[in-house]
Amino acid sequence: QVQLTESGGGLVQAGDSLRLSCAASEPTAVKLAMSWFRQSPGKEREFVAVVSQSGLNTKYADSVKGRFTISRGSARNSVHLQMDSLKPEETAVYYCAASTLYSSSSNLPASYPYWGQGTQVTVSS
Repeated sequence: QVQLTESGGGLVQAGDSLRLSCAASEPTAVKLAMSWFRQSPGKEREFVAVVSQSGLNTKYADSVKGRFTISRGSARNSVHLQMDSLKPEETAVYYCAASTLYSSSSNLPASYPYWGQGTQVTVSS
């Protein structure tokens, strides 16, 4: 069972940057595609970005393209999300997720069997 632990959340002002990290408990996580989702109160969990097992392929939600960058850590069993030019509407709990598949369905929460507990990101206006 792979356990995921997020870190790096916090309170920032609009326009600021923040870097989230997610570490997997098992070295075998290098075989997993890793993603970030976010969820605001009263809203459904929303896809943010995914990186493939190799780290060479990525996908982003249209709303974050050009501002967010997902990457794998050097050991490849971790993932980072660099968030620039943050907006107040991006206040949410950010979740790390992992799956054996990197596919056209990688933007769907149902594609992921492994989830972290989430880290709060609050962007003030």
